[in-house]
Amino acid sequence: MILVTGATGTVGREVVSVLRARGEPVRAVTRDPTAARLPADVEAVRADLADPPSLAPHLADVDAVFLVWPFTDPAVARKHAPEVARLIAARVPRIVYLSAPGADQQESSWAVVERAVEASGAGWTFLRPVGFAANTLMWADQIRAGDVVRWPYGEAARSLVHERDLAEVAVAALTSDGHLGARYLLSGPAALTQREQARRIGRAIGRNLHWAEMPVDEAREMLTAAFGDAEFAELALRGWAAFVDHPEPVTDTVERITGHPARPYAEWAADHAPAFR
Repeated sequence: MILVTGATGTVGREVVSVLRARGEPVRAVTRDPTAARLPADVEAVRADLADPPSLAPHLADVDAVFLVWPFTDPAVARKHAPEVARLIAARVPRIVYLSAPGADQQESSWAVVERAVEASGAGWTFLRPVGFAANTLMWADQIRAGDVVRWPYGEAARSLVHERDLAEVAVAALTSDGHLGARYLLSGPAALTQREQARRIGRAIGRNLHWAEMPVDEAREMLTAAFGDAEFAELALRGWAAFVDHPEPVTDTVERITGHPARPYAEWAADHAPAFR
């Protein structure tokens, strides 16, 4: 039995899908099972990681946990992550945590959760993907409304990773040996500027999209409202700014673990074209 937290999110839902395709029994954690829209053969259960005891009843007979931490505030991680990790480790031998390269920053929420998982005593694997290709869905409203993508740092180059690749790596770590103690940096197969990403979306939907540079202060205000976290919004903007001169790294980790090359951004755009039409 594999327990998946964040089961209705971008990566968690894909992990559920890959596990089902491989015939693995899945228990999916969500705050609202009635609204989860999960397949009937998936056991959907209610829990909230901000209320750690709510997770405990669902850990019986579980062989591995896919852990998605849904909070950006490090203070929330410091408050709840150690108890969540201890509860899991007391009943489950393996945790695969969806972390981020930002875990190298010792006070980030990702670092706090990694330390809690390491201290729990469970076997662990940390997945540190670069940016999700799915994050460019934030442009969907603009693209449905017209032919201009307006956003900051058009020359920021990112090696965005397809959520299906993340899910396949996660499932390998959840269900096979040889991954314990690994910190995997995961990326797509190439770094593309944000301007180029918009062009790829345009090709996928048969339109010529144009880039318009958004002032950083306007983006800061918009992101703060979207995230509800001014510090996290500033962190995102600093990251994009850095990728202008220092493109996001490209790794072969997806291919080494799954046996196939990482899916290119153009494939992701084609897979998600209906969202932009």
